Amino acid sequence: MNRILASVPLVAIVLLLFTGVPALAQDKPSKQPPEPAAGAAVETLALWNDIGGKLITMAEDFPEDKYDFRPNKDVRTFAEQLLHAAGTNYVLISAVKGTKVGPGTEDPPRQTYKTKADVVALLKKSVEDGAALIKEKGAAGLAQTVKDPYGNRMVTCSFIWMETAEHAGEHYGQLVVYYRLNGIVPPASRPRK
Repeated sequence: MNRILASVPLVAIVLLLFTGVPALAQDKPSKQPPEPAAGAAVETLALWNDIGGKLITMAEDFPEDKYDFRPNKDVRTFAEQLLHAAGTNYVLISAVKGTKVGPGTEDPPRQTYKTKADVVALLKKSVEDGAALIKEKGAAGLAQTVKDPYGNRMVTCSFIWMETAEHAGEHYGQLVVYYRLNGIVPPASRPRK
């Protein structure tokens, strides 16, 4: 009986930790109403510019002498990853425009983009062109349907932009590994100044 009574304070402390601490961690309710939604086109543009900006920052930051680094023989080099991301941006931008792309658009050849500056310029241009198209088409453009360049189906332009952002995020994640394998901290993981 004494053992049971002795364990009551311990049980009480554990219960408080599991019930009381999470309640303290919650944000206090704001007295202000939430900001209204910015709108589909503004939010799509923000997403596009965010992931595009992260890739551009990596492209500008990574040492040029490591641009041809590849973790193993079966994967793209750092430069090829960026070229592929830019090329895929153009494939999907073309889908929104309703235009065709030529062969090799998805994977621009490294021998054409020989320097870091060449690769950065193509990537920047692809992000700028996508941003301009989102602005031009506006919210109504997001609801338009186009043929998915990667499947035999019709999709909304909103889907195309989400697909493009997801694809860019996938390559961003892969490039983080390239940074780490070279002993470099990726820009987004560095302490903020």
